[in-house]
Amino acid sequence: MSNTLREQRETLEHIILAPNAVFADASKGRERDEPPCPVRTCFRRDIDRVVHSKSFRRLKHKTQVFLSPEGDHYRTRMTHTIEVTRIARTVAAALRLNEDLAEAIAWGHDLGHTPFGHAGERALRSIIGSFEHNEQSLRVVDKLEKNGQGLNLTFEVRDGIVNHTGAVIPVTMEGQIVRIADRVAYICHDTDDAIRAGVLGKTDIPPEIIAAVGEGYSERINTITLDLINHSAETGEIGFSPDMYFVMEGFRDFMFDAVYTNPTAKGEESKIQGILTQLFDYYLKSPHELPEDYSRIIELDGAERAVTDYISGMSDRYAVAAYERIYIPRFWGLSRI
Repeated sequence: MSNTLREQRETLEHIILAPNAVFADASKGRERDEPPCPVRTCFRRDIDRVVHSKSFRRLKHKTQVFLSPEGDHYRTRMTHTIEVTRIARTVAAALRLNEDLAEAIAWGHDLGHTPFGHAGERALRSIIGSFEHNEQSLRVVDKLEKNGQGLNLTFEVRDGIVNHTGAVIPVTMEGQIVRIADRVAYICHDTDDAIRAGVLGKTDIPPEIIAAVGEGYSERINTITLDLINHSAETGEIGFSPDMYFVMEGFRDFMFDAVYTNPTAKGEESKIQGILTQLFDYYLKSPHELPEDYSRIIELDGAERAVTDYISGMSDRYAVAAYERIYIPRFWGLSRI
């Protein structure tokens, strides 16, 4: 008979989840063994570790699409993560897959994102030659959090985080859900933000896309998510119906042309390259000015890796403040003139 709340939950999973779900008591485990929690399953424990991390808190001040937008209703990297998490959990529940695993992956998938969104990612990539935010997210949870100890997450969560984008598909169906939920969330909410910002008009969206997914934000989310659930339930594989897949590819292409590369929306991005390049050069020449806990990274992986970790972890406002502190002259004594 089960003795702990965790064991009771693990038993319940075998009753309510589908056979192709990942069961918490069948996880491949953590890189470092540790005693199980008496209350939380391993995946619920991972949720808490991510949500309580410093990297997660910094997401609230990291750009999603629009740099330093005026107004409280534009998405940040944190609100994007929240929306991905809700879509992923809804789909996992509908398919009787492990909602906790999907949630843990979703909370952690963008922890390695740079300041200034994808503009920052491209800037760091041009500086060091190779930088992918999904790989950095895994590095954050494995090596950077908790003063270098990492969060010691389960294999399934780590796999879902690093493979939420890129060529490799997650090994779990829950990870595959997050991979698609990420795209659903950003296409729909970036459209919403672009309309709010005046970058897009409602009539700019191609009529065939509106006909397929709806006119409003909530209608689009609902239509696309229902298609994902229904087609996945019918086929046993996570994915859209052929018609919706075609629509989503067209929607994404439209957003790249109309928003993601729009000079009005991205007019400030040319400055990002300069800010991050100068910050990188400065700290590479003065690694002693990095926080003390980065000395371990310098010893293990070199100064370039340490500077990359430091800059990629910055929030937008912290990066700007660091740039101003280093490069903008301080004026003093003017009140006495």
